[in-house]
Amino acid sequence: MKSTDEITQAIETLETRNAFQDDVIEKLNHELSIHQGQIAELKQQVALLANRLKENTPDQQGKEEIEPPPPHY
Repeated sequence: MKSTDEITQAIETLETRNAFQDDVIEKLNHELSIHQGQIAELKQQVALLANRLKENTPDQQGKEEIEPPPPHY
């Protein structure tokens, strides 16, 4: 059977670990929040670029249809 001092020391060790883990979790949560914001911004930029490409693609295809390919094709 463990003595009171050993139990007290074990509890203090667990409390220390718990405090450290709480700190790490808080830091990770903050970083995750930042990264989620960056991902949302990047998704928005990709969607904008995709829309611009879609808008430009028909014009380019129309030009290719009007202008025949060079004779060496």
